[in-house]
Amino acid sequence: MNSFDTNGTFGRLTQDEGLRRVAVRSAAATVTAQGLALVAQIVSTIVLARLVTPADFGLVAMVTTFSLLLVSFGLNGFTEAVIHFEEIDHHTATNLFWINLGAGLVLAMLFAAAGSLLAMFYSFPPVTHVARGLSAGIFISSASVMHIALLKRRMRFRATSANEVAGRVVNTVISIILATRGWGYWALVAGIVAQQLSVTLGAWLVCGWIPSVPRRTGKTWAMVRFAANVYARFTIRYSTQNIDNLLIGWRFDAVALGFYKKAYDLFALSASQVTAPLHNVAQSTLSRVNQDAGRFKRYLANSIGIIAFVGMAASADLTLVGEHLVRLVLGSQWSESGRIFVLFGPGIGAMLLCGTVGWIHVSIGRPERWLRWTFVELTLSVSLFLASLSWGPAGIAAAWSISYWILLFPGFWYAGRPIGLGLSALMASISRYAAASLMAGFTTAVIIRRTALWGEPSSAHNAFIAVIVTSALFITLYLGTVILVHWGLAPLRQFVVLLRELNLR
Repeated sequence: MNSFDTNGTFGRLTQDEGLRRVAVRSAAATVTAQGLALVAQIVSTIVLARLVTPADFGLVAMVTTFSLLLVSFGLNGFTEAVIHFEEIDHHTATNLFWINLGAGLVLAMLFAAAGSLLAMFYSFPPVTHVARGLSAGIFISSASVMHIALLKRRMRFRATSANEVAGRVVNTVISIILATRGWGYWALVAGIVAQQLSVTLGAWLVCGWIPSVPRRTGKTWAMVRFAANVYARFTIRYSTQNIDNLLIGWRFDAVALGFYKKAYDLFALSASQVTAPLHNVAQSTLSRVNQDAGRFKRYLANSIGIIAFVGMAASADLTLVGEHLVRLVLGSQWSESGRIFVLFGPGIGAMLLCGTVGWIHVSIGRPERWLRWTFVELTLSVSLFLASLSWGPAGIAAAWSISYWILLFPGFWYAGRPIGLGLSALMASISRYAAASLMAGFTTAVIIRRTALWGEPSSAHNAFIAVIVTSALFITLYLGTVILVHWGLAPLRQFVVLLRELNLR
């Protein structure tokens, strides 16, 4: 990649260079990559669930609850800054690289030293060793942040997506090989670190940019301040999403956390397959049209409409088949995870939509408002978690679903205030899809309960039949209801047009 021009400035695509065409191609690349990553994730989940115990998964989850926050330092912050700022030169990028690398080294050393404190907190000595093992990945990941950010600024999402898939495959292969040799939780640790190393090496090779000696530019600290706001927001948001692991690991044990974490991972995986492919593409696109209010609102409304169409269907369908799906994918020994997953299901659609609120804050250059809103999310979520802790992991899962629905519309209202983004059109679109999924889901549940085609799906074969039949019935009823509540085929046509663009461009 020819990163910088003769003046030392790193450009980004403009409307004249075919922004829509590149955005659609980028979305296609990321959707394809997410599909491949999903395959690797499913293979890893199915195989490792039969080779590694719930206690081992829970042990690693106790540590990654903290380590992943440090791994994300810079990746969430500098990436948004590099994408958002109008210009960035070689020397400013170099300064940001060394700042991030130095911070990564310090954080890795501190985390390794803090392993014994985490072991005391959880009252589980093996936590010390896992923390030391995962600390290496913190430093390794910090070396790739600027290279990935520059690729995304130039909308080279094909390259970044392929790199992420390669890392996921490396994780899967290493973890499975070591698990078959009896490494237990060390197989999971080694897979995580191998993935981080793979992504870092790939980013350097694809980007081709070599940082130089730091020097003053007058631009560095403005970008650092922007990144600090984004990362602070990410930290609060991350705390919101991971305090459940902390509470369960502290209040119960590694086995309970292992069951809960597997259910949550399937819940989060369902969400990431819809929003993750669009996140960076949407952010890059909206950042370039934020001066045109009409186009900005149209782009945003179309994206949210697609997410609501898919997300509400996924929410209802996974609630109906969740327990059968977990039994099929993980095996009967993970039945408790299936019961927990069913309580996550109703919140999947709202979770997907809440994840798009940040597109507005970042693309209009208001990360400080995003940070303030995240404090609201944290306060509500933690309050619900504490109130539901006495019901165990299942209570925490139900609290998640409730929190997303409470936060959904206030989040859009607050994000859109600076640009006068009204809620009426968004609410109309979301509410129709929500109503369609509710009606179709309720009807499907009644039909399945009364017919009882397979009885108790105790075997993998019966669980498979239950998932296929229930999902087919629900999807048929959902599409019919969507057509009914929209008085026509417009939503389906919009979705088909998007699919054609993703495939053909």
